[in-house]
Amino acid sequence: MNPGMPEVSVVTVQPQRAPVVTELPGRIDAVRNAEVRARVTGIVQKIEFEQGGDVKKGQRLFKIDPAPMKAAYDQAAAQLKQAQADLYTARQLANRYEPLVKANAVSKQEYDNAVGSARQADAAVAAARAALDNAKINLNYTDVDSPIDGRIGKPLVTEGALVEAGTATQMALVQQLNPVYVDFNQSTADLAQLRRAFAEGQLQKIGADAARVTVVLDDGTEYAHPGKLLFTGMSVDPGTGQVNVRAEVENPDDILLPGMFVRVRFEQGVNEKALLVPQQALQRTPDGRQSLMVLRDGKVAQISVVTGPVVGARTIISQGLNPGDQVVVEGFQKIRPGAPAKPTEWQPKGEQQGQQPGQQPGQAPGAQPSQAEQPPKQSS
Repeated sequence: MNPGMPEVSVVTVQPQRAPVVTELPGRIDAVRNAEVRARVTGIVQKIEFEQGGDVKKGQRLFKIDPAPMKAAYDQAAAQLKQAQADLYTARQLANRYEPLVKANAVSKQEYDNAVGSARQADAAVAAARAALDNAKINLNYTDVDSPIDGRIGKPLVTEGALVEAGTATQMALVQQLNPVYVDFNQSTADLAQLRRAFAEGQLQKIGADAARVTVVLDDGTEYAHPGKLLFTGMSVDPGTGQVNVRAEVENPDDILLPGMFVRVRFEQGVNEKALLVPQQALQRTPDGRQSLMVLRDGKVAQISVVTGPVVGARTIISQGLNPGDQVVVEGFQKIRPGAPAKPTEWQPKGEQQGQQPGQQPGQAPGAQPSQAEQPPKQSS
């Protein structure tokens, strides 16, 4: 070999298994949002929770003045007793008339009137008992309890405030924060591309139960608890051309809060025979196409390629590259197509022993840029 031959760093590509990972902006949402509202009209006497604290289902949060409801309850109880007394009198009269009508001591009409009065009194007792139950329910509503386990925010009313059942005054909000939902959107173009790849056998599907979902926080760190994919929406937003996707993530330490913007990485498929090259090996030709410099028979050749998803710091080449090709990664300034070159194995910086090709330290295996990816607009 010519000692003056230019030396270039190359990688020899071989088919390998590579997950197709999509990264999209997402937003955290609580699994349950329970609005605590007034169900009776009255004055708030006490607030019995700590703002921002955890509450249990059935825990009393507010106390509404019970005096009007207690008076209504006592009145309903008295009306029930009155109805029961009337029923007793009516039944006794009907029972007394029953043998007399057989002996023709009273008329049939008088007996029928007595029986009808007894039945009316029985219905009055049932109505009075229902009114008492309703009064008891309203009295119990003066204790405003938490409908779910969760974290409560600030009270939306103060002690001494009038709350109304007619307008269902909102008094507080309780949110269940473990687990939480992560909502994000994916473009229909990305979905169509995936379906074609599945249909052509380029990718293998991953079941929803096996699909790994990773949340990336604002500072770039990965959230410790992986999530699971729940569903992909069946309808397309006509304004954005995207479908909604939802995942569920455990949140035992309350790190993820409703409304928080995050990044979401999730696996959508697996390429069992992927040809991966470092992204820095890709060049763009004057006509806008992607190309690679490869060594074939000791000489440099420039080939046009079609790129696929990005996996970490490497890109899958879907067309134009063959297994066993030596792809030039460094030393482009020393070579030109058709000229001989001396290959040396490229040593990627930052790739540690046991780490997958192209995987950044602390990074999940790959992230595919999506056409749907747009920086989320944070509200001011």
